[in-house]
Amino acid sequence: MSNTKTLDPSQSTRALYGAELRHRRERAGMTQEELGAAMFISGAYVGMLEVGVRRMQPEFARMADEVLGTDGFFTRNVEAARNSPYCDHFADVVELEGLAQSIKDWAPMAIPGLLQTSAYTRAVVEAYDPVLAEETVEERVTSRQARARIFRAPARPRYWAILDEIVVRRPVGGAVVMAEQLRHIAAMVRGRRIVVQVLPIATGANAAMEGIFKLMTFDDAPPMVYTQGVRTGRLMDEPAVVTRCALTYDLLGAAALSPDASLALIEQAAEEFEDAHRSRPDERDLA
Repeated sequence: MSNTKTLDPSQSTRALYGAELRHRRERAGMTQEELGAAMFISGAYVGMLEVGVRRMQPEFARMADEVLGTDGFFTRNVEAARNSPYCDHFADVVELEGLAQSIKDWAPMAIPGLLQTSAYTRAVVEAYDPVLAEETVEERVTSRQARARIFRAPARPRYWAILDEIVVRRPVGGAVVMAEQLRHIAAMVRGRRIVVQVLPIATGANAAMEGIFKLMTFDDAPPMVYTQGVRTGRLMDEPAVVTRCALTYDLLGAAALSPDASLALIEQAAEEFEDAHRSRPDERDLA
């Protein structure tokens, strides 16, 4: 697992326990392969636990305590490592975004969370649950905005998003919010921080009509795919699934507009939202 990016233990409980696992293993004079054999997993898997690519499960915690003689440390604390402001099926994804070498998002319904402005996120959260307490709305907005810190990291991932054109045209939050959102994406593209393509509505059927997915690759660990439904999500690393999703993304990219043409469409749409607000501002935009 050499040369793999590591999570900052001060920022991630999972990274903290991974660092502790490495410390205890080295103090016991064991290699990753030796510890893996004792825990009935591969040495490579131990390495992924140590750098945070894999989350320690309760059964692994119990075996680690037994093999390393850690007096129940991992068993007692493994649940704390699972604490997160994100729902259970998404917490791992957020941490893996910070480890990824590359991230590819397919966005058929909304702007990907990593690219959302706070106003856009607020509109999405409030639409999803109109009676949600204001404090909870703010927590969710803050949590989603925090994910974008990966773009400010020295070793930020290569990020590529393909947006369905309907995502660019749908007035989430109103004209002002959408104009700001699209200008934000355009600024990131022009700053050479991300690659974005738009799949035109006129394309018709496409290779990814089954739903949202995110493909992540790592320096020295298997690639992973995250798929999402209504209040559900699944993180997978099965080679056949990853291969199929990679092909799907290639097909989407081939059908989408070029990055330059996509940027022009996004900026044109931002201008149209700005013009719409100037000609007929609605109450939401004036709030």
